[in-house]
Amino acid sequence: MNTTGVLTGVSVAHTRASVDEIDAAGGDSVRATVLDLLAREGVEEAFAMSTCNRAEAYVVTDRASEGVAALENFAPDVPDGSIRRMDHEESLEHLMRVAAGLESLVLGEDQIIGQIRDAYETVRETGGIGPVLEDAVTKAIHVGERARNETAINDGVVSLGSAAVRLASRETELADATALVVGAGEMGTLAARALDDTAVDELYVANRTVSHAEHVAGEIGTESAAIPLADLVGVVPEVDLLISATGSPEPVVGPGDLTDAGETICIDIAQPRDVDPEVEELPGVTLYDIDALESVTRRTRERRESEAREVEAIIEDEFDRLLESYKRKRADEVISAMYESADDMKTREVETAISQLEAQGGLTAEQRETVADMADALVGQLLAAPTKSLREAAGEDDWTTIQTALQLFDPEFDAPPETLGATTASPGSDAGQDLDGVEGEPEEFADELQD
Repeated sequence: MNTTGVLTGVSVAHTRASVDEIDAAGGDSVRATVLDLLAREGVEEAFAMSTCNRAEAYVVTDRASEGVAALENFAPDVPDGSIRRMDHEESLEHLMRVAAGLESLVLGEDQIIGQIRDAYETVRETGGIGPVLEDAVTKAIHVGERARNETAINDGVVSLGSAAVRLASRETELADATALVVGAGEMGTLAARALDDTAVDELYVANRTVSHAEHVAGEIGTESAAIPLADLVGVVPEVDLLISATGSPEPVVGPGDLTDAGETICIDIAQPRDVDPEVEELPGVTLYDIDALESVTRRTRERRESEAREVEAIIEDEFDRLLESYKRKRADEVISAMYESADDMKTREVETAISQLEAQGGLTAEQRETVADMADALVGQLLAAPTKSLREAAGEDDWTTIQTALQLFDPEFDAPPETLGATTASPGSDAGQDLDGVEGEPEEFADELQD
């Protein structure tokens, strides 16, 4: 498998796209998306993630153009202006920023790093993780961990669940109120915990699997009760605040559930939507979605700007390290090809020389070993200087020199120019362009060495 392919990425996220557009882009499961991408021409590795704030996909190919083509229809129903398309370096840096929480609606929120880990495990089981994505995704997770361990980027409001409660407290009086959390997953649990820290008098937790709702209700100190999702209609008239965060592909709260609700604030933090937008037509019902949380999260963002600058420095440091790692791998790949070609040539010539010497009177085992050692020493000495030059060339992004070496020492090498510079230069740039002024085919050059 190619250890230094080109990474290409695409993102539909809250910074450019609406809730519905993110929903449209992330309609398929991570597993289904990755399997679909792996089936496309030229794709060697694939990674995808889908959260309430973003739907993203990445592919590794030999050519940048193949990666662009593979991701062209990732979000066919989303306007192009809402889609961010990223080349190799942009993709690497973006993954780090996402894991660190810098691209989240709530700056520095903690859930995203767990979501990346989950996506990584799913994709690895699906067969989408190869050497390039292994380095890229694990590095991003490492950056996310450093950001939270070494800075205060996640202090304060750190989840959509707590942001939803903060918004509710601004819009209504929570003292002695009755709240309902729909969904007992991670976001529902966080919302219930955040409500537990307020003056809410009573809390219901609704979920299809009642035992999960009972678990959440049992974790908090506020008087609470778990109910099945089917019993929403009977509970809603008592509720002042409804926060919904399920993983359902279809709305779970509709106008029929809220017909007799009266004055009720609904905050939908699910992706895709949990609450049918038509509920806003009901008298007394006010609906907020993820987009509405921007006003709440803006204050947190302002408080965390100085911490974000520290995280930016961490990302810059780790990004440079990752690029250096890719450079070393590229240099090692070229050096390996060079030594393999030289070793094949050495083996042939040693066998020829020993055969001729044997015909002239025979050789002892010690003499044969001496001839082999001499050949090894010659190869090592002859390639020492090129090895040093290739490592320096990789460090200086001199991909023309790298390609020259590959063409000369690997007769079967025919990689496209954009592959060579992919790890340090934006695919499609002039780095690693075709050789000019190099006469003869690699095979001819090899013949000249033997002569």
